[in-house]
Amino acid sequence: MPLDEASVAHIARLARIAITAEERERLARELSAILKWVEQLNEVATDGVEAMTGAAQLMPRPRPDEVTDGGIAEQVLANAPHATEGFFVVPKVVE
Repeated sequence: MPLDEASVAHIARLARIAITAEERERLARELSAILKWVEQLNEVATDGVEAMTGAAQLMPRPRPDEVTDGGIAEQVLANAPHATEGFFVVPKVVE
């Protein structure tokens, strides 16, 4: 469904957006390309796919709640300007 410049001008007026003639031409091409891409979604087979109203319907896979240090303490401390005995050294800020 290609959009013409008149349609783009009408949409811009409804949205209260001021656009020039050059912008109308460019936006007509861009919006037509977007609509063409959206039309391709109609070709996707969605038979048997249940409609979803949001991501809240999905239940996350349970995993064990384990605290780890990631096993890369040396790599993390390599980025620190100063480190001593496995800890970051920072300037004292509280007297």
